[in-house]
Amino acid sequence: MIRDDKTDPNVTAGNTESLLSRDNAVALLGSCTPALVNAGALVAEHRKVPIVAGCDPLGAFRSVRKWNYAWVMFFDEGDLATAPFRMMSDYGISTNKKVVILADNGPDGVVVGGKIWPETAKAGGYSVEQNTSFPTDTQQFTSMLAQAKTTGADIVLVDAIPPQAIAMRKQMASAGFSPKVLVMEKGAEPEFFAQATGKLADGVLVGGYWDPSFPYPGAADLAKRFESETKQTQSQHIADSHAAAQVLMDAIAAAGTLDREKINAAIAKTNKSYVIGPVKFDATNTSAIPITLMQWQSGKAVVVWPKDRANGKLLFPLPQAK
Repeated sequence: MIRDDKTDPNVTAGNTESLLSRDNAVALLGSCTPALVNAGALVAEHRKVPIVAGCDPLGAFRSVRKWNYAWVMFFDEGDLATAPFRMMSDYGISTNKKVVILADNGPDGVVVGGKIWPETAKAGGYSVEQNTSFPTDTQQFTSMLAQAKTTGADIVLVDAIPPQAIAMRKQMASAGFSPKVLVMEKGAEPEFFAQATGKLADGVLVGGYWDPSFPYPGAADLAKRFESETKQTQSQHIADSHAAAQVLMDAIAAAGTLDREKINAAIAKTNKSYVIGPVKFDATNTSAIPITLMQWQSGKAVVVWPKDRANGKLLFPLPQAK
């Protein structure tokens, strides 16, 4: 059974309760984003029904409570936030080591932009010249970008949702601000970022975790099937969603019953490679997916780091806007 959560945590919670009380579901698959996954997971936890999900950064999931019936496979925010610095070190990228941080004041923006990025920069010998936080509904970035341009920083790190990232990239070009390295977490991940910004997307980096080229069972086939059946371009989110279903189906088969407790116990014992890679849950009911860095190049998201999983070459420095 499928229920539309309408991107509303309250609807997610209500749908979850309905699936359990009215439809007698014995197990659940979660939604996407911390707000929605956690909302459903809290209901499932209270009702002692197993739920498996992706698309929920592990720190955000762990921070809610000690979980017993909710299970998540996704990346860790710390790995994501430190990836640009590790990439620059691995490739020996030459910059002036000056950094500008522009992050929204949402939960992950506060953690990544307010804590992890500045701490990682300092530890790596970088200097943070500007760190600006802004509301999640902001669309005008002219003044903060003007300030950023005056710092002369070669590295700009952005954490913002897609509409903001799109607006900011266009306003950077209008201001003639072109750093050597531009990372735009969250907002630059979906394909419509590249569609909306056109050539301005070239060279923009964003954290990732999956590509059909990765040597995981069924990875290439999943992408082909998705595009054939939907006539849409695949994105990495199909992988963790598919893997969540695989894990749950395997657990039900291993349990040999529809008993909720036995299914939950079987999920806990998961230790297998899936379309997303190896899955093994730890004591916090999470399984970490390794981080990659992707870069938009001619309208395509190319994996450029780490070297052993790259399927393209890093475009450096960021192309000048024309």
